[in-house]
Amino acid sequence: MLTKKLVVAAFVTITGASCILLVAFTNAGDRSSFKTKTTQVVHSCVKHKESGCVFRTLAGFEVFDTSGMVINTPLIDAALQRGVAWILNAQQRDGGWGAGSHTRQNIKDPNAVPSDPATTALSAMALIRSHELPFQSEAGISIKRALDYLLESVESSPLQDANITRLTGTQPQSKLGRNIDVILTSQLLTNILPHVKQNQQLKKRVEDALNKCVNKIQRGQDSDGSFKDGGWAPVLQSALANNALESAKDAGMKVNDSTLARSREYQKNNYDVKTNSAVTGKAAGVMLYSLSSTARASAKEAKQAVDKIEKAKKDGKLPPRAAVNEENLVIAGYSKAEAQKFATAYKVKRAAADRAQNDEVMSGFGSNGGEEFLSYLMTGESLVMEGGNDWEKWFEKMSARLLQIQNNNGSWTGHHCITSPVFCTATCVLILSVNKDMEFSIQQK
Repeated sequence: MLTKKLVVAAFVTITGASCILLVAFTNAGDRSSFKTKTTQVVHSCVKHKESGCVFRTLAGFEVFDTSGMVINTPLIDAALQRGVAWILNAQQRDGGWGAGSHTRQNIKDPNAVPSDPATTALSAMALIRSHELPFQSEAGISIKRALDYLLESVESSPLQDANITRLTGTQPQSKLGRNIDVILTSQLLTNILPHVKQNQQLKKRVEDALNKCVNKIQRGQDSDGSFKDGGWAPVLQSALANNALESAKDAGMKVNDSTLARSREYQKNNYDVKTNSAVTGKAAGVMLYSLSSTARASAKEAKQAVDKIEKAKKDGKLPPRAAVNEENLVIAGYSKAEAQKFATAYKVKRAAADRAQNDEVMSGFGSNGGEEFLSYLMTGESLVMEGGNDWEKWFEKMSARLLQIQNNNGSWTGHHCITSPVFCTATCVLILSVNKDMEFSIQQK
């Protein structure tokens, strides 16, 4: 949590838009008092005719509009600090974090619910991504405790069980799938591997647990390439399972190529590039869920297609402005079957990612729940993995949205489905720090 001294320092050193920082992160008391204290700065916004003044929106004077926003790094960093501080304070004695029961969503106290692996993995990933050297940071002890909790969960789970916990009915399980715990834990273990490579004993333990998770995930694949017991919006669990398997394979784990191929094909089939429409039957009818899942699951192959074309240009096989299409991929060196596969992935990814950034689509279910935040995260990661600067346009809008709805205590809360402040805060921290993990994300290709 920012101290008053830090807030004042930020005000002195940052001009213009940084006036927001002073007010947004001060204990302003009630709304009336908040407006009184901030009227002078609001008038400053009007005087200088600033476009899209977030300060006026936070004060409640005008409707939120992201069209004129730019990336405000100091403001985002301050929001991240507050979000991370809240997550650290919410960690439980066993090293985990919990989202709570689907039937008791009214319980918002993070210490009044049992820890669950899915929420613990998501929270630990948020701490890892938001710190350059996670184990050497203030969050290092918390990350290590979370890792111990998850390793024990994996190691104690019977081989034949689909999941790594006997806990049932959690908010993530009800909405993202019964086996979401093993999927998110797999992603955490992949993310943490580069940071434990100097400790051979711990590295071996992490790799063994990761392989065990991978086997459990693969056994849960359905005949159409999706993953079973997908909850309210099955497409999200399937996309996350696809991501987990891709990352594990990149980390050197044994992943069945046919399992991954079927998973990718399933995601591609959720979007029709000819009609520019998404299949939302397994996305609870919500376009955002389907589009973000498709974009993220197709990102790896789409990036491979782009890299192949760029190399062909450098080698003189293709002209400088050659497009990414099936014909050019054949010239670049792919077989016809490979060219068709990668060209399709590129088309699907680009179309899905573009539509996922549409304001109407980004509204999701109409209000923000954990599923919306998770969908935003997958869209952002898919754009980062592609490379280039397209992600910045998305990040401008998204960071503005998230900063507007951050709670006074530094957390974020969902308004439907997954309402857990722990789950939502961890996901929002991951979104706002997506550029901090850009090198790792781009490597997942």
